[in-house]
Amino acid sequence: MFASTSQRDDNGLQESYNISLLIAKSGKSHTIGEELILPTLEEVLKTVIPKSASDIIKRIPLSNNMVERSIDEMSQDIESFLCDYLQTTHFSL
Repeated sequence: MFASTSQRDDNGLQESYNISLLIAKSGKSHTIGEELILPTLEEVLKTVIPKSASDIIKRIPLSNNMVERSIDEMSQDIESFLCDYLQTTHFSL
């Protein structure tokens, strides 16, 4: 029971990061997640999977703060990876 709940929560968090990345790439306001994306997903899922759409949507955190935090974490990971890569790569001028 706990494993399946945990897995669903992890999936919601992963989707939040994926959607946050799309929001960052689009250059749109972080609030678009709550204002447009979640309502759109809910409408689509109601049509495709009528009985559990709201349960699925509730597991995807897309508040302005969550999107901002996700984008910041991804950018820090990229910066850290790039710094590590450049420090270990041999090059000459």
